[in-house]
Amino acid sequence: MAILLQASNINKSYGTTPVLSNISLQVQDRERIGLVGVNGAGKSTLLQIISGEMSYDSGEIYKSKEVRVGYLAQNSGLDTNRTIWAEMLEVFEPLLEMERELRGMEAAMADPKLHNDERAYDNLLHQYAHKSELFKEKGGYSIESRIRSILTGMGFGGFANDTVISTLSGGQRTRLALAKMLLMEPDVLMLDEPTNHLDIPTLTWLEGYLRSYPGAILVVSHDRYFLDALVTAIYEIERHQSVRYTGNYTRFVELKAAEYEIRMKQYEKQQDEISRMEDFVQKNIVRASTTKRAQSRRKALEKMDRLDKPMGDLKRAAFSFEVAQQSGRDVLEASRLALSYDGGKSMLFAQVSFQLSRGDTAALIGPNGIGKSSLFKILTGQLKPTTGTYRWGTHVQIGYYDQEQSGLTPSNTVLDEVWNQYPHLEEARIRTVLGNFLFSGEDVFKRVSSLSGGEKARVSLAKLMLQNSNMLILDEPTNHLDLFSKEVLESALMDYEGTLLFISHDRYFLNKMAERVLELSHDGLTAFLGNYDDYLEKKLELAEAVAEETAGSAKTAGRPGSTGQRPAGTANSGVGSGSPSPAASGAIPGGQKGGSPVSGSSYQADKLAKREERSRQRRVEQLEQEIARLEGEIARLEEELTLPDVYNDYIAVQEKNAAIDTRQQELGQVYEAWESLME
Repeated sequence: MAILLQASNINKSYGTTPVLSNISLQVQDRERIGLVGVNGAGKSTLLQIISGEMSYDSGEIYKSKEVRVGYLAQNSGLDTNRTIWAEMLEVFEPLLEMERELRGMEAAMADPKLHNDERAYDNLLHQYAHKSELFKEKGGYSIESRIRSILTGMGFGGFANDTVISTLSGGQRTRLALAKMLLMEPDVLMLDEPTNHLDIPTLTWLEGYLRSYPGAILVVSHDRYFLDALVTAIYEIERHQSVRYTGNYTRFVELKAAEYEIRMKQYEKQQDEISRMEDFVQKNIVRASTTKRAQSRRKALEKMDRLDKPMGDLKRAAFSFEVAQQSGRDVLEASRLALSYDGGKSMLFAQVSFQLSRGDTAALIGPNGIGKSSLFKILTGQLKPTTGTYRWGTHVQIGYYDQEQSGLTPSNTVLDEVWNQYPHLEEARIRTVLGNFLFSGEDVFKRVSSLSGGEKARVSLAKLMLQNSNMLILDEPTNHLDLFSKEVLESALMDYEGTLLFISHDRYFLNKMAERVLELSHDGLTAFLGNYDDYLEKKLELAEAVAEETAGSAKTAGRPGSTGQRPAGTANSGVGSGSPSPAASGAIPGGQKGGSPVSGSSYQADKLAKREERSRQRRVEQLEQEIARLEGEIARLEEELTLPDVYNDYIAVQEKNAAIDTRQQELGQVYEAWESLME
C-alpha cells in the first residue's frame, strides 16, 4: 500500500516541558488507525502538527503529492449564519461551477447563429461531451443524494434545509462540522474525538460509514467499542513517545500486556545473571586460582548491555464507592411521568413508569433530545414533572453526577471545591482523596475554571465518592475520561453495593455495567433484561416478529372472505399472536422485574454470575475472531508459498514457513483458551 502521510521523530515542547519526543507515525492508503493515550499525552497536539495548525520543534512531516488531509478538532462546531443546505453545498462548489458551465454551453448550443458555423458547433459539442463526462465521473449528479444521506445519518434528517446554523446548539454544530468533513472526503481523514455529542444510532451509522470510507483514517478516541469496530492498528502515545500495535483496541491491550510480561521476564533473567556474576566476582577475585576467571566476569559485567526495568502502566486514579447505610428493598417507583415544554404545547416524553430495587444496575438510553437528562433532573428534584409521580424508598441517599459539571464553582481551587462540601474532614484526608484522583502537589491549587474536561470529571467523581450514597444517578459519567480512567470507574462501580441508574452512549461501558436497559421514547419507557448487546438482540427479535406478523397479515388479507382482522380475544400488542410477548423476549413493559423475590445474598450471587457469564461470552467472541484472523493469515501465507517469486527464493520460503509456524503456535494457544471457556 502507498504511504500517504508520515511523521518522523517529531519533537514538541512547551517551554522546558516536553509534550512529544521522537514521535513517528505512518499512514498508508485506506488504513484505519486509532491514536490512544491518557488525557494530556499529546494526541491532539500531534494531529494539529500533522494538519499544519501547530508548529513543532524538530522532525519531519511527509505527505504524498496531491494528498488532501482533512482535520476536525474536538468541539470544532461550524460558526456561520448560513443555512445547513448552503453550508453543505459549499463542499461541491467546483462541481457546481462545472454545472453552471454546462448550462452555459447548452444555452450556446441552442443559439441558431452557432449552427451556421459548423466547426465552432462541433468544437462546442466536443467540449460539452468531455465536461459532461467529467461531471458525471466526479459525482455531479449525486450531490443532493450524498448530502441528504450524510445529514440523515448524522441526525439532521428532520431538520429543514433552510435551518440557520447559528441557531443550533454547540453539539449540533459539531456534528454538522463532522458531516461536512465526511462530504469533503479527504484522502487522510483525521478526527479528534468524533463520537462526542453522538447518540447510539448516529454512532452506529458513523461506524458503518467510516468502515467503507474510500480514504485513510487517523482517529483519536476514548470510545473502546468504536475503536474495536473500526481500526486495524493502534498508535499509543505514552511518556511522550509512540508505539504501534497491529489490531483493534482489544488486541492492543492484549499485545501490550504480553509485551510487558516478556520484557519483565528478560529483565529479571538478566538481573539474576548479573547477581550471580557479581557474587562470583566478590568471592573469587582475591583467590589466586580463580582471579583470572573473576576478572573475566567483571569485564563481562562492565561490557554488558544492561536492560532497563520495563515501566508499568502510568499512575491511574484509584477510588471506590462505599455505602454509608443500606437502603430499603424498594428504591424507586416512577409512575406515568411526563414532561412538556413550550408552555405545555410540546411533550418531551409521557407515560414513563419503572421501578428500581436495591442492588439494581440500570442504563437509560434513547436518542439525543428525548429527555434522558431531564428525567434525571426530575428524579433529583431539579425539575417538576408535568404529570405523574415518583417515590423514593426508605433510607435512600442519592448521589448525582451531572455531565455538564454545573455543580462545580469555577473560581474555587480543586482543594476548596472538595473541602467546602466536606468541611468536617481534615485537609490531609481531602488531599489523600485528591491524590487518588491524580491531583497531587501544586495541582490541588489549580482553579476549576482552568481544568480540562477530564480533570473536572475527576473532581466531580471525588466529591461523589465522599458522599457514600446508596443510590447513584450518573449522567454520562465516562464523558471526558480517558480509556484508563474509564476502566478504573468501571471497576469501582462493579464493586459498588448500592443501586445504580446511569445514562451513557459508551456501548462498551453499557455492555460491562448494565443489567437492565431502559429505553426512553416520546411515548414511554421499555425495559430490557441484560446489557447493550442483549438489548440489540431482543430489539432484533421483536422487529423480526413484527415483520413476520405483517407478512402473515398481508397473506391473510388476500384470502377470499378474509377481513385481515385478529381473532377475538387476541391482544393487539404489535408483536402478533404466536410471537413472544415483550416480556417473554426480554422487553418488560413499565420496567417491572420478572420472577419472584430472592434473598439479598442469592440475588448478589446471581448478579455476579450474570456478569461472569457475559464476560465469558465476550471473551469467547474475541477468541473466535482471533481464530478466524490467524486461520486467514495462515491460509494467505500458504498461498504465497505457491507463488514463483517466493518458492524460487530460499530465504523467502524460510521466512514464510517461520511466520506460518509462529501463527500456528498462536492458533494452538487461542484454541486452548477457547476450549477451556467452552467446557
